[in-house]
Amino acid sequence: MWAMEADEAAERIARRLEGYDFTGRIADLPYRPVAPGLKPAAVLVPLVWHPDGATVLFTRRTDHLSSHPGQVSFPGGKVEAGDGSAEAAALREAREETGLAESSVQVLGRLPDYVTVTGYVVAPVVGLLRPPLALAPEPGEVAEVFEVPLPLLLDQAAYSRHDYVRGGTAGQYLALEWRRHTIWGATAAMLWMLADALA
Repeated sequence: MWAMEADEAAERIARRLEGYDFTGRIADLPYRPVAPGLKPAAVLVPLVWHPDGATVLFTRRTDHLSSHPGQVSFPGGKVEAGDGSAEAAALREAREETGLAESSVQVLGRLPDYVTVTGYVVAPVVGLLRPPLALAPEPGEVAEVFEVPLPLLLDQAAYSRHDYVRGGTAGQYLALEWRRHTIWGATAAMLWMLADALA
């Protein structure tokens, strides 16, 4: 699938996302239902369609941030009152964090909302990017922008599972290693859903 042209890939991925239903049926991925009181957020899952292979673009947060310092994540953040939609919030946050223009992103659809252990309900918005990319990372928030080959991220066997206890409740989180980066937690869980949707 990953050798196809960007237009064909966009159409096929959009169809897969539209028909995908994740209801906690996958035992490998923790499932928390959406409940009242959760804070809305949105992230952009940016698929970069290079002629020689597709990748996913990530950011590494700066070490001085009070929330999730140094972690690998998708561009994104809280949904603000003026955003109008999760898609608008994800595109705005991506522009603010990486300099990626909204007009350069072809929105393909959304993965199911993901509820984090920190009380957010995150809408993962999947978008297609055609290089070259004009990026200008915000140095106060983003320490690094990098890409990981998409086929690796779609290999569910590449993810490891780790136990944790939070507030007296035991659970598991997923993690994946790529070079010197560890992709884990909510970001890894959303990638796992992407792999399931596109399988």
